[in-house]
Amino acid sequence: MTRYDDALDTAEKMLGFRLERFLGEGEGEPANAADFKRIATEHAFGDAWPRTEIIDTRTRALISVTITASLGILEPLRGQLRIALNNGVTPEEIVEAFIQIAVYAGVARAFDSYAIAAEVFAERAAQAEKA
Repeated sequence: MTRYDDALDTAEKMLGFRLERFLGEGEGEPANAADFKRIATEHAFGDAWPRTEIIDTRTRALISVTITASLGILEPLRGQLRIALNNGVTPEEIVEAFIQIAVYAGVARAFDSYAIAAEVFAERAAQAEKA
């Protein structure tokens, strides 16, 4: 098993689905795009996320939600929210994080980001109803 495979397995455990569908070659992408995607995946899910000796996965996930929301990078935020919820962060704790984001990153940024959180909460509620 390669380092990349290990990172993909870690991502699947955290997200609940495989990342390969997002990492395939897109039309018109240069040849080195695959290198970028592999390196970024290995760094995130092979280097950073497994570091649980000092900060546990749950805390790291809430930090990641806060960072992505504060930066306003909404599609990655969706994934970070899933990781957080899959690793024990409660919706109420996420809402509290958005209260802090509103204060320090701005209300407009917090509302834009919270709209994604509301979608993820609804998605999880629908999944729970089916189960």
